[in-house]
Amino acid sequence: MRSRLLLALCVLPFLGCPDSPKPTPGVVRAEVSIPVPDFTLTERNGQSVKNTDLQGKVWVASFVFTRCTGPCPQVTATMGRLQSELNLTAEPNLRLVTFTVDPERDTPDELKDYATKFRADPKQWLFLTGPEEKIHHLLKDGFKVSAQRSKTPKPGEEFDHSSRLVVVDKAGNIRGFFDGMRAEKSHDPDGDFTANLTALKSLVGVLLKE
Repeated sequence: MRSRLLLALCVLPFLGCPDSPKPTPGVVRAEVSIPVPDFTLTERNGQSVKNTDLQGKVWVASFVFTRCTGPCPQVTATMGRLQSELNLTAEPNLRLVTFTVDPERDTPDELKDYATKFRADPKQWLFLTGPEEKIHHLLKDGFKVSAQRSKTPKPGEEFDHSSRLVVVDKAGNIRGFFDGMRAEKSHDPDGDFTANLTALKSLVGVLLKE
Protein backbone atom coordinates (compact mmCIF):
# COMPACT_ATOMS: atom_id res chain seq x y z
CA MET A 1 0.00 0.00 0.00
CA ARG A 2 2.82 2.41 0.90
CA SER A 3 4.47 1.89 -2.49
CA ARG A 4 1.17 2.54 -4.24
CA LEU A 5 0.76 5.83 -2.38
CA LEU A 6 4.28 6.86 -3.28
CA LEU A 7 3.57 6.01 -6.90
CA ALA A 8 0.40 8.12 -6.78
CA LEU A 9 2.49 11.04 -5.63
CA CYS A 10 5.13 10.61 -8.31
CA VAL A 11 2.88 9.80 -11.26
CA LEU A 12 -0.64 11.15 -10.94
CA PRO A 13 -2.93 9.40 -13.43
CA PHE A 14 -4.80 11.76 -15.73
CA LEU A 15 -7.64 11.65 -18.18
CA GLY A 16 -7.80 13.17 -21.62
CA CYS A 17 -10.89 14.18 -23.52
CA PRO A 18 -11.73 11.43 -24.08
CA ASP A 19 -9.04 9.02 -25.36
CA SER A 20 -6.35 8.97 -22.69
CA PRO A 21 -6.09 6.33 -19.91
CA LYS A 22 -9.05 5.84 -17.62
CA PRO A 23 -8.66 6.62 -13.90
CA THR A 24 -7.60 3.83 -11.58
CA PRO A 25 -10.35 2.20 -9.51
CA GLY A 26 -10.98 3.09 -5.91
CA VAL A 27 -9.75 5.87 -3.71
CA VAL A 28 -6.71 7.76 -4.95
CA ARG A 29 -5.45 9.82 -2.07
CA ALA A 30 -2.09 10.50 -0.50
CA GLU A 31 -1.34 12.47 2.66
CA VAL A 32 0.69 15.28 1.16
CA SER A 33 1.42 18.95 1.77
CA ILE A 34 2.37 20.79 -1.43
CA PRO A 35 2.10 24.60 -1.52
CA VAL A 36 -0.07 26.01 -4.32
CA PRO A 37 2.00 28.67 -6.16
CA ASP A 38 0.87 32.27 -6.41
CA PHE A 39 -1.66 32.96 -9.15
CA THR A 40 -3.90 35.77 -10.33
CA LEU A 41 -6.74 34.72 -12.64
CA THR A 42 -10.15 36.00 -13.74
CA GLU A 43 -13.42 34.69 -12.34
CA ARG A 44 -16.56 34.33 -14.48
CA ASN A 45 -17.91 37.55 -12.96
CA GLY A 46 -14.90 39.41 -14.38
CA GLN A 47 -13.22 39.96 -11.04
CA SER A 48 -9.59 39.12 -10.36
CA VAL A 49 -8.95 36.18 -8.01
CA LYS A 50 -5.62 35.48 -6.33
CA ASN A 51 -4.58 32.43 -4.41
CA THR A 52 -4.28 34.69 -1.37
CA ASP A 53 -8.02 35.40 -1.64
CA LEU A 54 -8.51 31.74 -0.69
CA GLN A 55 -6.31 31.89 2.39
CA GLY A 56 -8.27 30.74 5.41
CA LYS A 57 -10.54 28.64 3.19
CA VAL A 58 -10.54 24.92 2.43
CA TRP A 59 -11.12 24.41 -1.28
CA VAL A 60 -11.59 21.66 -3.82
CA ALA A 61 -10.16 22.24 -7.31
CA SER A 62 -11.19 20.70 -10.63
CA PHE A 63 -9.87 21.10 -14.18
CA VAL A 64 -12.17 21.13 -17.22
CA PHE A 65 -13.07 22.99 -20.40
CA THR A 66 -16.56 23.93 -21.49
CA ARG A 67 -16.48 22.31 -24.95
CA CYS A 68 -15.19 18.99 -23.64
CA THR A 69 -17.17 15.97 -24.81
CA GLY A 70 -15.24 13.56 -22.59
CA PRO A 71 -14.96 13.51 -18.80
CA CYS A 72 -15.49 17.20 -18.05
CA PRO A 73 -19.30 17.08 -17.67
CA GLN A 74 -18.90 14.14 -15.29
CA VAL A 75 -16.21 15.90 -13.26
CA THR A 76 -18.27 19.09 -13.04
CA ALA A 77 -21.32 17.04 -12.05
CA THR A 78 -19.22 15.58 -9.24
CA MET A 79 -18.36 19.09 -8.12
CA GLY A 80 -22.08 19.86 -8.21
CA ARG A 81 -22.70 16.83 -6.03
CA LEU A 82 -20.08 18.08 -3.58
CA GLN A 83 -21.71 21.51 -3.59
CA SER A 84 -24.81 19.83 -2.19
CA GLU A 85 -23.30 17.12 0.01
CA LEU A 86 -20.75 19.44 1.63
CA ASN A 87 -23.57 21.93 2.26
CA LEU A 88 -21.46 24.62 0.66
CA THR A 89 -23.79 27.52 1.38
CA ALA A 90 -23.57 26.79 5.11
CA GLU A 91 -19.77 26.59 5.17
CA PRO A 92 -18.25 30.09 4.94
CA ASN A 93 -14.71 28.69 4.94
CA LEU A 94 -15.25 26.25 2.07
CA ARG A 95 -14.98 26.86 -1.68
CA LEU A 96 -15.07 24.92 -4.94
CA VAL A 97 -12.71 26.20 -7.65
CA THR A 98 -12.82 25.13 -11.30
CA PHE A 99 -9.92 26.00 -13.63
CA THR A 100 -10.41 25.93 -17.40
CA VAL A 101 -7.66 24.29 -19.46
CA ASP A 102 -8.97 26.07 -22.59
CA PRO A 103 -8.83 29.72 -21.51
CA GLU A 104 -8.54 31.10 -25.06
CA ARG A 105 -12.14 30.07 -25.70
CA ASP A 106 -13.43 29.85 -22.14
CA THR A 107 -13.99 33.54 -21.54
CA PRO A 108 -15.74 34.73 -18.38
CA ASP A 109 -19.05 34.78 -20.26
CA GLU A 110 -18.53 31.21 -21.51
CA LEU A 111 -17.71 30.08 -17.97
CA LYS A 112 -20.74 31.91 -16.63
CA ASP A 113 -23.05 30.02 -19.01
CA TYR A 114 -21.33 26.73 -18.16
CA ALA A 115 -21.57 27.36 -14.42
CA THR A 116 -25.26 28.19 -14.75
CA LYS A 117 -25.93 24.80 -16.38
CA PHE A 118 -24.52 23.11 -13.28
CA ARG A 119 -26.29 25.48 -10.87
CA ALA A 120 -22.98 26.59 -9.40
CA ASP A 121 -23.23 28.98 -6.44
CA PRO A 122 -21.70 32.21 -7.82
CA LYS A 123 -20.25 33.18 -4.44
CA GLN A 124 -18.75 29.89 -3.32
CA TRP A 125 -17.98 27.97 -6.51
CA LEU A 126 -15.44 29.88 -8.58
CA PHE A 127 -14.66 29.39 -12.29
CA LEU A 128 -11.26 30.76 -13.29
CA THR A 129 -9.67 31.63 -16.63
CA GLY A 130 -6.53 33.46 -17.77
CA PRO A 131 -3.55 33.05 -20.16
CA GLU A 132 -3.23 29.46 -21.36
CA GLU A 133 0.50 29.18 -20.74
CA LYS A 134 0.08 30.53 -17.23
CA ILE A 135 -2.76 28.16 -16.35
CA HIS A 136 -1.11 25.06 -17.82
CA HIS A 137 2.10 25.87 -15.97
CA LEU A 138 0.14 26.33 -12.73
CA LEU A 139 -1.63 23.00 -13.15
CA LYS A 140 1.43 20.98 -14.11
CA ASP A 141 4.02 22.51 -11.79
CA GLY A 142 1.74 23.72 -9.01
CA PHE A 143 -1.11 21.23 -8.75
CA LYS A 144 0.97 18.33 -10.11
CA VAL A 145 -1.74 17.36 -12.62
CA SER A 146 -1.64 17.07 -16.39
CA ALA A 147 -2.80 19.81 -18.77
CA GLN A 148 -1.77 20.17 -22.39
CA ARG A 149 -3.12 20.44 -25.89
CA SER A 150 -3.89 17.11 -27.51
CA LYS A 151 -1.50 15.92 -30.21
CA THR A 152 -4.49 14.57 -32.16
CA PRO A 153 -7.21 17.14 -31.45
CA LYS A 154 -10.82 16.58 -32.44
CA PRO A 155 -13.81 18.75 -31.58
CA GLY A 156 -14.41 18.36 -27.87
CA GLU A 157 -11.09 16.55 -27.41
CA GLU A 158 -8.63 19.38 -27.88
CA PHE A 159 -6.97 18.99 -24.47
CA ASP A 160 -5.56 16.15 -22.40
CA HIS A 161 -5.93 16.96 -18.74
CA SER A 162 -6.47 15.56 -15.28
CA SER A 163 -9.87 14.45 -14.06
CA ARG A 164 -8.64 14.55 -10.47
CA LEU A 165 -10.07 16.70 -7.72
CA VAL A 166 -7.48 18.38 -5.52
CA VAL A 167 -8.16 19.34 -1.90
CA VAL A 168 -6.33 22.43 -0.58
CA ASP A 169 -6.13 23.44 3.08
CA LYS A 170 -6.56 26.86 4.70
CA ALA A 171 -2.84 27.61 4.42
CA GLY A 172 -2.87 26.99 0.65
CA ASN A 173 -1.31 23.52 0.71
CA ILE A 174 -2.49 20.59 -1.41
CA ARG A 175 -3.52 17.81 0.95
CA GLY A 176 -5.11 15.16 -1.24
CA PHE A 177 -5.94 13.92 -4.75
CA PHE A 178 -9.22 12.16 -5.55
CA ASP A 179 -11.03 10.76 -8.58
CA GLY A 180 -13.47 13.20 -10.15
CA MET A 181 -15.45 10.46 -11.91
CA ARG A 182 -16.21 6.76 -11.78
CA ALA A 183 -13.58 4.29 -12.98
CA GLU A 184 -15.09 2.28 -15.82
CA LYS A 185 -12.75 -0.68 -15.30
CA SER A 186 -13.58 -1.04 -11.62
CA HIS A 187 -15.43 -4.17 -10.51
CA ASP A 188 -17.65 -1.89 -8.41
CA PRO A 189 -17.55 1.58 -10.00
CA ASP A 190 -20.39 3.00 -7.90
CA GLY A 191 -19.07 1.60 -4.64
CA ASP A 192 -15.50 2.66 -5.32
CA PHE A 193 -16.57 6.14 -6.37
CA THR A 194 -18.75 6.56 -3.29
CA ALA A 195 -15.83 5.51 -1.09
CA ASN A 196 -13.63 7.97 -2.95
CA LEU A 197 -16.01 10.88 -2.30
CA THR A 198 -16.52 9.79 1.31
CA ALA A 199 -12.76 10.02 1.81
CA LEU A 200 -12.67 13.44 0.16
CA LYS A 201 -15.49 14.78 2.34
CA SER A 202 -13.83 13.32 5.43
CA LEU A 203 -10.59 15.12 4.62
CA VAL A 204 -12.45 18.38 3.99
CA GLY A 205 -14.17 18.03 7.36
CA VAL A 206 -10.84 17.53 9.12
CA LEU A 207 -9.26 20.50 7.37
CA LEU A 208 -12.17 22.79 8.20
CA LYS A 209 -11.51 22.15 11.88
CA GLU A 210 -7.81 22.95 11.68
